[in-house]
Amino acid sequence: MVEAKKDLLEKGAVLQRDKKTYAIAPHIPGGIIFDVNILRKIADVAEKYGAQAVKLTSAQRIAIVGIEEDKIDEVWEELGMDKGHAVGLCVRSVKICPATHFCKRAQQDAVSIGLELDKRYHGMQLPSKFKMGVSGCLNSCSESAVKDLGLIGTPKGFTLLIGGSAGVKARIADVLQENVPAESVLDLVDKVVLYYKENAKTYERMGNMIQRLGLEKVKQDILG
Repeated sequence: MVEAKKDLLEKGAVLQRDKKTYAIAPHIPGGIIFDVNILRKIADVAEKYGAQAVKLTSAQRIAIVGIEEDKIDEVWEELGMDKGHAVGLCVRSVKICPATHFCKRAQQDAVSIGLELDKRYHGMQLPSKFKMGVSGCLNSCSESAVKDLGLIGTPKGFTLLIGGSAGVKARIADVLQENVPAESVLDLVDKVVLYYKENAKTYERMGNMIQRLGLEKVKQDILG
């Protein structure tokens, strides 16, 4: 039973409320910019295999809901897309706003940085689930303040936040550093992720680790 469940999770299949069917969510980096043919493919596959619904998720993915267990492999094969890491102790998603590519309010290019973060980290194994949000301005449409790691664009660079989370015990993220130049963001994020990987306990979210160790110690350790 345990092995069967693990196998389904590795296939990116999440059991639904009916306890019979599954949802899968193909990975769409950033979730906001892609070829329209992907939409057609997802719709065609969902229709062919009798999906109960197609849902836009909060992680900017398109979930195909209500797939029978014996059809999961076939669905993935026809989609020809990577699996979205929707469960497990890993980097789940990098949420990105349209930013300077499209939005008139954007102060920084959240798309390019967000896609690079997705490329580097999506699916990386960590002590607990880990979410990222990259916003191009202070409106924070990617909900950066309730992510384990958030970036918010300002006229002077990015504000990097750590330790946010939503859910039952919601926590607003702490500011790690302000006015971070775009060219320095990736190196700083690398330090944050490595620090979390080396210091967090299993199932301990970033915010809980900060509360245990103390914000000033975490900031000193990361920033030096």
